[in-house]
Amino acid sequence: MALAYRAIDWNRQKRLYDLTLVALLVLALGTFVGVTLWVSPNITVETLIIRGTSISALLLLHVILCVGPLARLDQRFLPWLYNRRHLGVTMFLLALVHGIFSIIQFHALGDVNPLVSVFTAYERDYRPFAHGQVNVSHFPFEPFGAAALLILFLMAATSHDFWLRQLGASFWKLLHLGVYVAYGLILVHVAFGVLQAERSWVYPALLGLGFAIVAGLHLAAAMQETRTDEAAQAAERNGFVDVGHATDIAEGRGKVVVVEGKRLALFRHQNRIFATSNVCRHQGGPIGEGRIVDGCITCPWHGWNYQPEDGCSPPPFHEVLPTYDTKIIAARVWVKRLANPAGTRCAGAAAE
Repeated sequence: MALAYRAIDWNRQKRLYDLTLVALLVLALGTFVGVTLWVSPNITVETLIIRGTSISALLLLHVILCVGPLARLDQRFLPWLYNRRHLGVTMFLLALVHGIFSIIQFHALGDVNPLVSVFTAYERDYRPFAHGQVNVSHFPFEPFGAAALLILFLMAATSHDFWLRQLGASFWKLLHLGVYVAYGLILVHVAFGVLQAERSWVYPALLGLGFAIVAGLHLAAAMQETRTDEAAQAAERNGFVDVGHATDIAEGRGKVVVVEGKRLALFRHQNRIFATSNVCRHQGGPIGEGRIVDGCITCPWHGWNYQPEDGCSPPPFHEVLPTYDTKIIAARVWVKRLANPAGTRCAGAAAE
């Protein structure tokens, strides 16, 4: 967060991320150029650029589309989500280079304006039922690529938080959901374009595999979200309340939350979350501001101790804190509204 807008709010993580991205792109493009020149030494520089940028842009697009569901399925992918806009802008620039060189290579030497030619070049050649058979070899695939490039441009141009503020969150999000429309247009562009010139089954198989991975991850994430919603609804029906994220509570530390007007204390002990009353039985001290000492919740005022599992003071003392059942649902802590009977032993909820 910042008080003023910057083109890029650099930090160590973003620098490392972008350097890694550039290094991988250089490695991938260098490998592609080397292998292609070895297999086809007479290939032109323009063709190398067109093919290299298209392959790398398509790979990046699949990575970008996978980052969202991966982050929902596993929090270790959250750093990728944090920097996803850099991936998106890089992918657009690669696609732009591909588009520019394609126009120069295939449309710049005719009598028609090159940009107009993109949309009209195959108009007369498209014969879907030539010779009694379906023929898609001259399908006008380039307009689909141009439309996708326009969507990617709008997304890249509005990726900065300045445009999020100007356009409003709802419209901005709707605009950036256009990536799925762009992905569909690109699949058509590739399927009716380069795949019509390739006879190997490997290329359509790879494209199909990419689509299957993207669709599969989105389906898996949607199923997990559905299970989470169902678990949350069941918890609410059973008298539980969502009180925050489990990661907000450090090991051996407490946190004060309010449930229906009552202050409760949450503690993480041996990576399990326990809930008790926030009022010390000694002199009413704020239990949640204390910590775990020698396995016991310790009041910050006078050091009174209570066992997190049952709220009981260790012998020979007899003070008892009310305890509350806890659940962890999608890394969030849920606490039951009603306290357990005095001295009830609770297992606590395993923190994810």
